[in-house]
Amino acid sequence: VTLDPEREVIVTLGSKEGLTNLAQAITSPGDVILAPNPSYPIHAFGFIIAGASIRSIPSEPGPAFLEALDRAVRHSVPRPVAVVVNFPSNPTAAVADLAFYAEVVDFCRAHDIWVISDIAYAEVYFDGRPPPSVLQVPGAKEIAVEFSSLSKSYSMPGWRIGFCAGNARLIAALARVKSYLDYGAFTPIQVAATAALNGPQDCLEEMRARYRSRRDVLVEGLRAAGWPVEAPAASMFVWAPIPEPFRAMGSLEFAKLLLAEADVAVSPGLGFGEHGDGHVRFALVENEHRTRQAVRGIKAVLRAAQAARIQTPRPLAPA
Repeated sequence: VTLDPEREVIVTLGSKEGLTNLAQAITSPGDVILAPNPSYPIHAFGFIIAGASIRSIPSEPGPAFLEALDRAVRHSVPRPVAVVVNFPSNPTAAVADLAFYAEVVDFCRAHDIWVISDIAYAEVYFDGRPPPSVLQVPGAKEIAVEFSSLSKSYSMPGWRIGFCAGNARLIAALARVKSYLDYGAFTPIQVAATAALNGPQDCLEEMRARYRSRRDVLVEGLRAAGWPVEAPAASMFVWAPIPEPFRAMGSLEFAKLLLAEADVAVSPGLGFGEHGDGHVRFALVENEHRTRQAVRGIKAVLRAAQAARIQTPRPLAPA
């Protein structure tokens, strides 16, 4: 991707700040914004703060996502202003391919819709195939911008440094709003970020290996405990469906149960939108030893539930 550094790139105080301020720049009260559900909360709430109405679309790339875009254009009044895409996804860890992005770009160019992409986890991948950028699609810069962050890739979350790249009009709009609200990132932090981006990149593979190992320990441990979960191809999350014996209680109560009974903290899927309520999100932030300890606690909870079900007498069939 070729970018004009003067017109098509801007430094942000992390992705969250940039996305929220872009929402202020392009949204008027009552505008319709398409945001994934479940999603990282700021993807919807950044625009809600700006006065927008949110229409939910699927978090998974594929036909259902594209069908939702089409329905939104046909049935939303006013017509949608922008669509938010986030791959690798937080919380679901879903990954999009370039063909999917090409369909999104073609559709949004035809209907005059901005594409706001968040690729904060693009460097955290495990299968040797880097997730693509929407800006790789020919013509994408006419309608799209992309937010990236050094928080995850370079372990700099507290430094609050990232950037937005893409469409020059959107970059200019974001720059104008930021000029009212902040004076930019602290210069030494920008210098450090430049050193990270331009220096040796061995640290990225070390980071991927660390998260891959944690993923494998967690996924294999949960499966062995009787909780089948999918191994993510990217991101630092495992998006796990609530086991059947606990499904009726919902993600919030199940998360409370794991905290109380297993000493394990997970994020309830409900916190990412109502369509996430059937899942919980594990974050791969603990080392392998602590992860195994967590799995042992979860295994005890699952076994206790299974034992309780076996011991519960079944009602007799009528004579």
